[in-house]
Amino acid sequence: MKDAALVVVDMLYDFIDGSMACQEADKAVAGSLRFIEEQTALTDPDDSGIRSIFPILFIRDHHPANHCSFAEQGGPWPPHCVQGTHGADIHKDLAPYATEDLTFFKGENPQQEQYSGFEGKNPAGQSLAEVLHLMDIRNVIICGIATEYCVRNTAEDLLKDGFNVSILKDCIAYVEAKGHHEALKAMEEEGIQIR
Repeated sequence: MKDAALVVVDMLYDFIDGSMACQEADKAVAGSLRFIEEQTALTDPDDSGIRSIFPILFIRDHHPANHCSFAEQGGPWPPHCVQGTHGADIHKDLAPYATEDLTFFKGENPQQEQYSGFEGKNPAGQSLAEVLHLMDIRNVIICGIATEYCVRNTAEDLLKDGFNVSILKDCIAYVEAKGHHEALKAMEEEGIQIR
């Protein structure tokens, strides 16, 4: 698909094995890596550069230490993905596929919760939506963490903006199994393809 892109949502250490480790996170990372490897090839046998069949964009939770979503600030979550910590880093197996201009940060405003990566910004200040439109992308494939929160919110916002959205069900992790299944069912009913 020439007009497709992969969006990797919050494949970050705090959601994999850290303060907010999610169910099936290791499986989601392995599945995502397998999917990416199937779509990529080395540019040249003597080159470490990676060429993908389609663009790979990364969403990263990137909180200040005093973020409103943290329990100490009255929020529902333990501290996670704090800027400058290992917990905020992309998993080492996926990190080689991340580039600066296609990495989008969310949750940087200490007073605002932000589950969706739709308005996440890259270092140049461009949003995920803006870059996808600039690249003439119509089909967005999503993998990531967590189904019920950031994956769902990102997918729904992309759908509302007119993208065809599909989720790789073997490449997502979740907080609770019940919420995971409910979110998948709801997204499918909204027109998001689960594959």
